[in-house]
Amino acid sequence: MRERQKLSGALAAVEGLERERDDNLELAQIAEAEGDSDLVDAAQAALNEAAKRGQTLRLESLLSGEADGNDCYVEIHAGAGGTESQDWAEMLERMYLRWAEAHGYKVEEIEASPGEEAGLKSVTIRVSGTNAYGWCKTESGVHRLVRLSPFDSAGRRHTSFASVWVYPVVDETIEVQIDEKDVRTDTYRASGAGGQHVNKTDSAVRLTHAPTGIVVQCQSNRSQHRNRAEAWAMLRARLYEAELQKREAEVQALNAQKTDIGWGHQIRSYVLHPYRMVKDLRTGVETGNADGVLNGDLDPFMAAALAERVTGAGLKPLA
Repeated sequence: MRERQKLSGALAAVEGLERERDDNLELAQIAEAEGDSDLVDAAQAALNEAAKRGQTLRLESLLSGEADGNDCYVEIHAGAGGTESQDWAEMLERMYLRWAEAHGYKVEEIEASPGEEAGLKSVTIRVSGTNAYGWCKTESGVHRLVRLSPFDSAGRRHTSFASVWVYPVVDETIEVQIDEKDVRTDTYRASGAGGQHVNKTDSAVRLTHAPTGIVVQCQSNRSQHRNRAEAWAMLRARLYEAELQKREAEVQALNAQKTDIGWGHQIRSYVLHPYRMVKDLRTGVETGNADGVLNGDLDPFMAAALAERVTGAGLKPLA
């Protein structure tokens, strides 16, 4: 039923675009015959908007990877720099929350480790909805922020780094074998708000997979049992994502994204001073509307990165 709903929605969107195209072409022809230039301009503008949506739909049709249609986890880790980078990590979480809300995705915070003064040392959110992983997967990498520090009494400019890692939620159609002997389980008290039970019992769960060194943790629920189940789901997802990455290594340099959180490894720069600009270093896409991007306007960057992946796989780029 889920697959049927996905295909029905895609077909309905394409059929709607075709109707809109035909209606506006007919309107433009009538307007030209009557010499109504304003109506011709309106029809042209509507066709241009339809063309943009058509490009987005084409990109979505190319989200044909094994897990592209799945929900996903988005992990954000502050880089070196203390409060500065931790504040930047929290800004990134807010950016992705805004993007997800604008696209009708459901978002749940799975784990968060607050900074000592402000911001977050790390945070994991789950984004649920059709093609969540397909869209978000190109966000994996290091994000760099340049701004006048709100935490520096001298008002000096600071550069901060944070890493983003995106991996798919593994559903029942995907089987991942894990030997329980390879996994160490630790429990600890959850941090932050959540009531007396959360803060006074060892409800949070951390799993460490010895062969790969992958560590996942969950503290979103009051029940240790539920946190343990969610942590195991996250671990399966991480291991599955690692296998996907290995398969794509020949045509995509994805492993280069999982590097040190610092200079030379960033995929995108967000400059708020001395000028305002956001630039993706992989695709060259840039905009002066930095505030819009930090409020979730990520579609141009995601679309360009996805198109580049498709082109790198031997497909023609979008016109």
